[in-house]
Amino acid sequence: MTTITSPATPKKLNAGGMQKYTMIIMLLLVTVFFTITTGGKILSPQNITNLIAQNAYVFVLATGMLLCILTGGNIDLSVGSVVCFVGAIGAILMANGVNMWIAIVAMLVLGTLIGAWQASWIAYLRIPPFIVTLAGMLIFRGLSNVVLNGRTVSVNNPLFLQLFGGGANCYVPDFATVEGVNVLTLVLGGLICLAFLFIQLNNRRVRAQKGYDTESMLVMSAKTIAIIAVIAFFSYKLSQYKGIPTSLIWVAVIVLIYGYITSKTTVGRYFYAVGGNEKATKLSGIDTNKIYFLAYTNIGLLSAVAGMLTIARMSSAQPTYGQNYEMDAISSCFIGGASAYGGTGTVAGVIVGATLMGVINLGMSIMGVDANWQKVVKGLVLLAAVIFDVVSKRNKSN
Repeated sequence: MTTITSPATPKKLNAGGMQKYTMIIMLLLVTVFFTITTGGKILSPQNITNLIAQNAYVFVLATGMLLCILTGGNIDLSVGSVVCFVGAIGAILMANGVNMWIAIVAMLVLGTLIGAWQASWIAYLRIPPFIVTLAGMLIFRGLSNVVLNGRTVSVNNPLFLQLFGGGANCYVPDFATVEGVNVLTLVLGGLICLAFLFIQLNNRRVRAQKGYDTESMLVMSAKTIAIIAVIAFFSYKLSQYKGIPTSLIWVAVIVLIYGYITSKTTVGRYFYAVGGNEKATKLSGIDTNKIYFLAYTNIGLLSAVAGMLTIARMSSAQPTYGQNYEMDAISSCFIGGASAYGGTGTVAGVIVGATLMGVINLGMSIMGVDANWQKVVKGLVLLAAVIFDVVSKRNKSN
């Protein structure tokens, strides 16, 4: 069977390729801009470490938020309050002498139960997610104030602080330091580069064997070299400070797990199917209620992880923690290419979006920009990303 390609097809492909890499290009341009305006300070080893530590919760929450958005552009407004409430419970448990591991398990279970509770209303009674999670935002913010009684509870367990990125020793121990450079960081960076190169070549080989379309060797080589260069650069910068923050380990583990789930598993594809066409998905025999339940239960679990990262970084729990966390997570998803209508988005895109927001925050902070203007800029960036998504979909339909 012969396939006839219209003259417009190559242009559509090129447009799609440009859309795919738009946010990456924007991230590079924004980084270059702040590198110039801050005199290179934003790329100092300490500031790069701060970028990771300060935004670890964003990467975690945005990964979970992506699954909710995939189901049809739905969001969870309660994550910031759940982060605060779960963190408060964990801090109180440890402050009262409860074993650290028991406190960690309690926080994970509590976050999951909260997610499941909200998911039940959304999945089985079909109450709009906006309403359920808005109620959750108010409920768990209030409960946070109740359990903390308006006071600060310190987190002093040194092992907990080290594991979740708090205190002075929240870095992976190094086996050797040569002239102020963390050797372990360089070794791991090199291994990651080699692993990424192997994965790219293997994926290309598999796709070619199955007869799928593949990128041109030139495009793949350019993309691979660019990503390896970025990994090597950040590895070198981290090695010049104190090495690998433990919060980065948590982010990497979660990103890898959910990247695999969304791209390589049947359940992962169901999230895209529900967002693409829920009625057709249901008629094909897929339990769409279960998919909604999994999405919102999962984000409760990840909110617990973000809660642990937050109280470890701050070395305390306060009733105000977690404010606007939901907005950071939602913004990262949409800026990273997730569709406002659902069915489109990747974990890799979310990471790009979260990094872009982190670079903007850090760059403006170094420049001394007023916090109110920072909010204005972040709002405009989010609006621009959603407008870009809507206009792109409209052009494709035409």
